[in-house]
Amino acid sequence: MTTTPHADPTMDAIAHAVTEGRSGDPAAAREQLLALWSEIGVLGDPLHRCTLAHYLADLYDDPARALVWDIRALDAADAVTEQRVQEHHADLHIAGFYPSLHLNLADNFRRLGSFDAAADHVAAAREHAPTLPDGPYGDTIRTAIDEVADAINRKDRTQRASAPGTSV
Repeated sequence: MTTTPHADPTMDAIAHAVTEGRSGDPAAAREQLLALWSEIGVLGDPLHRCTLAHYLADLYDDPARALVWDIRALDAADAVTEQRVQEHHADLHIAGFYPSLHLNLADNFRRLGSFDAAADHVAAAREHAPTLPDGPYGDTIRTAIDEVADAINRKDRTQRASAPGTSV
């Protein structure tokens, strides 16, 4: 997520932890995000919960642990309003979150061998894919949806090389 013109210390703290995780210290990033989760609470700002859970899931190699956080991210997204997303950044739309959220759920279910549930979430990701922007980000998500769908068809449970967190 990009920086907002309005100060949001929680989103800044999430971004800092994500950067730390991507630079090679996933354990420290997890600790930071879990501490933030405790501060936000399960009834806190849904945008904060969605963003944090989405990124925290990527810091777990274990698909069951990642699944827990990806479910939390999707649940929080359902509570985020378009107005709240726009307050954070005028170029964002909540509809654009759903392809990635469903993709992550599909990939976790696939890795756990729950291929029917995985297929359901790939279908949901594809249904929401038209909301993706043109360009590298949208292309990356669309390609990953196809990769996960192919892996589901092959009943392949191995982690994808292009999956988030694999470089962490």
